[in-house]
Amino acid sequence: MPKVSIIIPTYNVENYLRECMESIVRQTLQDIEIICINDGSTDGSLRILKEYAEKDKRIVLIDKKNEGYGVGMNIGLEKATGEYIGIVEPDDFVPLCMYEDLYTVAKENDLDFVKADFYRFTRNEETGDMHLVYNHLDSEGEEYNKVINPFEKPYITKFTMNTWSGIYRREYIEKYHIRHNTTPGASFQDNGFFWQTFIYAKRCMFLDKPYYMNRRDNPNSSVNSKEKVYCMNVEYDFVRDIFMQKGNEELWERFKAYYNYKRYFSYTFTIGRISDEFKREYVDRISREFKRAQELEELDMSVFTPRTRERLSLLIKDPDGYYQKYALFEGSSTADQIRKLERELNDVRRSTTFKIGKAMMFLPRSIKKKVVRRK
Repeated sequence: MPKVSIIIPTYNVENYLRECMESIVRQTLQDIEIICINDGSTDGSLRILKEYAEKDKRIVLIDKKNEGYGVGMNIGLEKATGEYIGIVEPDDFVPLCMYEDLYTVAKENDLDFVKADFYRFTRNEETGDMHLVYNHLDSEGEEYNKVINPFEKPYITKFTMNTWSGIYRREYIEKYHIRHNTTPGASFQDNGFFWQTFIYAKRCMFLDKPYYMNRRDNPNSSVNSKEKVYCMNVEYDFVRDIFMQKGNEELWERFKAYYNYKRYFSYTFTIGRISDEFKREYVDRISREFKRAQELEELDMSVFTPRTRERLSLLIKDPDGYYQKYALFEGSSTADQIRKLERELNDVRRSTTFKIGKAMMFLPRSIKKKVVRRK
């Protein structure tokens, strides 16, 4: 049995794939299984994976039609034979010591999963220089390097969400049949996996040392997709359905406040990502969702900061006010905001009401009074 099975769900990433694969095949932990899922790539990704598979017997290559991230990840989970499971996105890469270090910690502490801090990065294509941003899983820094039972400390689900900065014991993944959502055309299907790993784990740990290198300059990444409006909502419906399964009543009572906490920030992230044309409609949608949560007494405002409570209250009571105050320019640069204001100003200028008002400014006072009286 390999110590770690590393799953790489791949779709059209030929520009980044070699860097990713080099970082995995050269791991200091040699006893690994590398499961590459080619999800119907139309670029050179499959060719690159075949090159590596021919040279390294640890690589298991699965070539399939395009069915989406969730389906590919679930196939990888079914194929995995390792003691622990890791996930690497094919446009990212990892330091060579990552899996040896994580496996050592996991074994020494008998963990269901261990996760570590990570870097987000962009790279200048001309110079090759990287811009790194350190990301702490625990922003308060109080829960690092401890064995934690998430049921006893449900607030740890507030930690930065990802599924790839750690490893998971395969035995417990299979015991609870933890899998990804498989809705066709959806994105962010790692959210459901994140939630399942937390609510079912009995022993986990977070390390205050960065390993994983998460790319933020891939234009084809889901985080840059402006048209996938309701994917996050679909994913949180999937998570809620898991909580609603028979036997999970106690888990729901324990985690529901933090489910809604995480859901709010996932939705506001979506507002900043989607196109302007969808934002007003989206705000109405999420306003209804949180109003329903409040009516069902599933919303606990005490887990939010005072500032966020104020925003969420406004979203529930006055979605139009929320849109105008917070959503209108969410995710926009200063230049984008100026252009947006200019477009709105031009729309106003073209309106009949504006044109009549402007014309009346030049009419003699006596004629203005007659026009007003006729109204």
